Amino acid sequence: MPSLILSRRDLDFLLHEWLDVESLTKRPRFTEHSRETFDAVLDLAEQIATDHFAPHNRTADLNEPRMVDGKVEMIPEVKKALTVFTDAGLMAGSFDEEYGGMQLPHTVGQAVFAWFKAANVGTSAYPFLTMGNARLLLAHGSQEQIDTYVRPELEGRWFGTMALSEPQAGSSLADITTRAVPQDDGTYRLTGNKMWISGGDHELTENIVHLVLAKIPGGPPGVKGISLFIVPKFLVNDDGSLGERNDVVLAGLNHKMGYRGTTNTLLNFGEGVHTPGGQAGAVGYLVGEQHRGLTYMFHMMNEARIGVGVGATVLGYTGYLHALEYARTRTQGRPAAAKDPASKPVPIVEHADVRRMLLTAKSYVEGGMALGLYCARLVDEEQTAENEADRARAHLLLDMLTPIAKAWPSQWGPVADDLAIQVHGGYGYTRDYPVEQFYRDNRLNPIHEGTQGIQSLDLLGRKVVMQGGSGLALLGETITAATARAAGTEWAGFAADIDAAVARMGAVTATLWGAGDPAVTLANSHVYLEAAGHLVVAWLWLEQALATGTADSDFHQGKRQAARFFWRWELPRVHHRFDLLESLDRTVLDTPDRWL
Repeated sequence: MPSLILSRRDLDFLLHEWLDVESLTKRPRFTEHSRETFDAVLDLAEQIATDHFAPHNRTADLNEPRMVDGKVEMIPEVKKALTVFTDAGLMAGSFDEEYGGMQLPHTVGQAVFAWFKAANVGTSAYPFLTMGNARLLLAHGSQEQIDTYVRPELEGRWFGTMALSEPQAGSSLADITTRAVPQDDGTYRLTGNKMWISGGDHELTENIVHLVLAKIPGGPPGVKGISLFIVPKFLVNDDGSLGERNDVVLAGLNHKMGYRGTTNTLLNFGEGVHTPGGQAGAVGYLVGEQHRGLTYMFHMMNEARIGVGVGATVLGYTGYLHALEYARTRTQGRPAAAKDPASKPVPIVEHADVRRMLLTAKSYVEGGMALGLYCARLVDEEQTAENEADRARAHLLLDMLTPIAKAWPSQWGPVADDLAIQVHGGYGYTRDYPVEQFYRDNRLNPIHEGTQGIQSLDLLGRKVVMQGGSGLALLGETITAATARAAGTEWAGFAADIDAAVARMGAVTATLWGAGDPAVTLANSHVYLEAAGHLVVAWLWLEQALATGTADSDFHQGKRQAARFFWRWELPRVHHRFDLLESLDRTVLDTPDRWL
């Protein structure tokens, strides 16, 4: 029976028939690999996700972590699953062999980890955060910091977090107040509070490595004065053993609508409960240079944003697969043309409106998966392409696509889960079926790692105008290169409609930035993000349709039909949004709060 977690057939199509990841094995970094090794790791991921992550997904939702006597208690299945994961070497899968890694391409690594996010997003969050933490330190930490903290993380002995937000500041990092006071021994002492810290405390590992944003007294105001610090839960001795407890205190757990298996914490730094060396204040170690913390943290945040997009996609994907199975087995009603009321009820998948919902969800989740893996492929190009021009091109295109890769799946993945509930009817709204949990879990994704509004401001306020608009131009060139390949095929009409939307996007962008008033330009940025996202996913559906060639299997026919659906039903949304943007509508700007 095919998996209800993810479609391995779809992953094979995306990785091998479309993105041709096997060609990466010709590059020095990946020469030890082949399609066989890629497929073997995917097989392993599916097995572990199925046997160890999926079985406790519901249990973790019903028994969320609790704070007892200052410590976190959670169901034992979480630790057991993570032990299997780390023992299999999957924490280090994409990392260098030097650090115990497999040196998998990032594209394959994303596909591998998608299994765990889809099977149990709460448990998978712990390694997800740890891998991002380790990558940041490898990029910006000292060799001593790498040896001290990264190696235990990739072995699965320690986990990592990123501690950005504060109760009073939320996403406005310029307003954080956590202080880091330099000490004579080169360390810093941190005081302050951090809120919404996923994985911020637990008993799953020996130690937790917090990456904390704080301000050094006397530094520049706003974001230019933010520095980044390593603040371990337990201090580390020179021989790598654990020393005394650092002054980091779990002040409380946040209880969430979904994503309940991941501890979400309020942490107090420098509360004086623990006093390392007899002095209050959490001991921290500066990463890189002073006042460059936000630049370094974005290394982790950008990776996390793409990962969040993939997570939103796969939660929608597993919801779609569950709804598809239900629709094929649940009998109810009769076809519209049936005349005999005594005839047997038919599976609900035979009703046109149910097929509409399933086809809509399919177009969202398979389109979102293509978006996430395409961006992962750009990471591989950025890091391993043979010449600097190709690496620079991949970097620019990835920069341009990152807000879309985070926000588009975060908007439409939950819609796929909403449709899965609708397909189940009244049963879908109960806890007898898992689709209601998938929706609750997915609802976090439009919020964390930068809300939809933040992503829209990033796209319209920064990315489309960076380097004189070169990122937007490159995106347009990349899309039209694909549409040119559709000439003379059955997809020529789809390509023409995409070309029209690309031209429209350029014109609307010029209109918005020609308004002369940034408030007007950015007031409806979320509409711009929606339009750009749908255009990008339409392009990726064209790419997939072209990649099917003349193959006549049900799988390939289904791909083509989903592409037709997105063309006919979803791409037209773009022009309605562009119409609104082009009008420079002031309705929101001209609404005083007393009218709300």
